[in-house]
Amino acid sequence: MEENKEEIVVSDTETKESTSDQKKLTKQKVISEIANWAIIIGVALILATLINKFIIIKAEVISGSMEDTMQIDDVYLGNRLSYVFGDPERGEIVFFKFPDKEEETFVKRIIGLPGEKIEIKDGKVYIDDSTEPLYEPYLKETPRKEDFGPVVIPEDSYFMMGDNRNHSNDSRAWNTFYVTRDHLLAKAWLRIWPPFHLADHYDYEEGK
Repeated sequence: MEENKEEIVVSDTETKESTSDQKKLTKQKVISEIANWAIIIGVALILATLINKFIIIKAEVISGSMEDTMQIDDVYLGNRLSYVFGDPERGEIVFFKFPDKEEETFVKRIIGLPGEKIEIKDGKVYIDDSTEPLYEPYLKETPRKEDFGPVVIPEDSYFMMGDNRNHSNDSRAWNTFYVTRDHLLAKAWLRIWPPFHLADHYDYEEGK
């Protein structure tokens, strides 16, 4: 007894259509994957730009004016939001626009505050006619004997000096001897190269 056999014949046309459909699906997946990565990269770049512009500043130390606190080629991050929510304090290390050439970024320590009278006698800093010089444990070496001032710091402005006092281009030598608050870019936060070290601010209220 003969069995009925059903023969299935697949035409070349159907095979080609199936292969074509697979290629289309693969191409769509590749395009979709590329689009997803493009979106991720785009969002990451936007976030990085916003963080750099409004939250964090990255700066390389290019002079020895803050030695031994900061060394040449050290790379630091600074917090741009520090002075949005608080006032600058004496002893803090800040990045700011150089008042005589605003396209340049400087890093120094805040020494004089708004409205204060500051005078340097024999290399020592005196605030508001104090009989005792300012205590400055962060200095690299004993400052050379020199005089400056007295000057009164304008409101909303700050007097900046380097820790390497004998080799620092700072408020003593500038045409504009003070830095206005709107020129402050960020409070130094973290040294990321060589890794890692928090910025050495001096807290005059705590004495450390």
